Amino acid sequence: MASPEPVERPAATCLTAARRPDDIIKIMLATDNHIGYLERDPVRGQDAMDTFEEILKLAVKYDVDFILLAGDLFHENRPSREVLFRTMALLREHTLSDKPVQVELLSNPDDGKADGFSFPAINYEDPNLNVGIPVFSIHGNHDDPQGAGHEGALCALDLLSVAGLINYIGKIDLASDQKDPNSDSGGIKVKPVLLQKGNTRLALYGMGNIKDQRMHYELRTNRVRIVKHGPQEYVPEGMFDDSINLVVWGHEHDCRIEPEEVPGKPYFITQPGSSVATSLSDGESIPKQVAFLEIQGKEFQMTPIPLRTVRPFVMEELILSEEAEEHGFSLTDKMEINKFLRSRRENVGEEDEEDDTAPPKEMLPLVRLKVDTTGVPEMSNPIRFGQEFQGRVANPKDLLVFTRQKKSAQKAVKIDKPELSIDDPDLSTQNKLARVRFAQLVEEYLGAQELQLLGENGMGDAIQMYVDKDDSTAIKEYVSA
Repeated sequence: MASPEPVERPAATCLTAARRPDDIIKIMLATDNHIGYLERDPVRGQDAMDTFEEILKLAVKYDVDFILLAGDLFHENRPSREVLFRTMALLREHTLSDKPVQVELLSNPDDGKADGFSFPAINYEDPNLNVGIPVFSIHGNHDDPQGAGHEGALCALDLLSVAGLINYIGKIDLASDQKDPNSDSGGIKVKPVLLQKGNTRLALYGMGNIKDQRMHYELRTNRVRIVKHGPQEYVPEGMFDDSINLVVWGHEHDCRIEPEEVPGKPYFITQPGSSVATSLSDGESIPKQVAFLEIQGKEFQMTPIPLRTVRPFVMEELILSEEAEEHGFSLTDKMEINKFLRSRRENVGEEDEEDDTAPPKEMLPLVRLKVDTTGVPEMSNPIRFGQEFQGRVANPKDLLVFTRQKKSAQKAVKIDKPELSIDDPDLSTQNKLARVRFAQLVEEYLGAQELQLLGENGMGDAIQMYVDKDDSTAIKEYVSA
């Protein structure tokens, strides 16, 4: 996000000048909504959808000029029909209206439009649509474009875009030749969406998910180019240069929404984090928020807004040996250990009951007890432990997790022994199977084959495409390439 012309760093992340409503661009900022996460779960299946609806309602309440989503709107590259249906219905319900859009589009409305069709890429420029709150979104690594052929790579955001419900930005063509660093046809080129309200001008530079290896190459060879948007006004080459005011960072789920200064750089970074917990990690336990962002001239102000529909998530870490010493139970008594863990589970989260911003009490909480069992000879089954809390927590199957401290590595004493071969004529088949080392079998088998190596990164990407994106041809195409 930048001003169309080079600007100085704001003195602070607040509007110090007199507020001029006609000049203030108001934005609802969110990222990593992961709609569709655990959609078949009877308890948590609607969490992501409910919170996305809350975000849309907040945008209406705060009378924003547009909504900005920074990636991973969907949890999967190919969301189910039910997820698409409900997402489109919510967008239509809350963003289409006869409310006039106050931000004027200065850039070309046809930049990024669907090839072969006449309607513009920016939905509120289409005279056939009544858009009250425009939605701008980039794709993330979960909902990135896939596919090939004459139509090019597509994703769920393309469907929402042609339906006139969102404005899909940051879709960068990565098919260009990357062998020549000085080639004008290669590299990553980012064109801005230019907006204006009163005397405030805003440039949105969207960059969807790009694989780390590719981004590293493009940055190292100085091939990330911010495209010029005027004969006398331009952003210099290189990413996040001095004309940028605010960088909105997606993908990371920790909520660090308060703008942070970057040492040696004249801009701020905000990381809204996810609006739904997709893992039981420390970062996901941080209270989740969206932001009401106001921009006037060269200054901006960000107001965090707690999300009330997010399922409560509490986490506690215990070292069982220390707890046993303090509370006087034996590490060899499984019944006493389970009794202690049950009591700790009952106490987790009690301090949040009086919190006015907490979610409704009827929402079952997510609870994670991480227990260090170093020195404990035997523990009960954690899944069986969680079953006791069925109907009382949202995640009984993974409520309890055991960890142990890693033992210090000890030097192994190597004893030279003659390795037995699978072709040893003095051994019977039964003796071979009993005495020949498995590693030796594999080594001899591979030595007899004519094999070609597949690159680790490429094969890993192909497998991920097959598993995460349901691309049944990914591995075949990589192997035959």
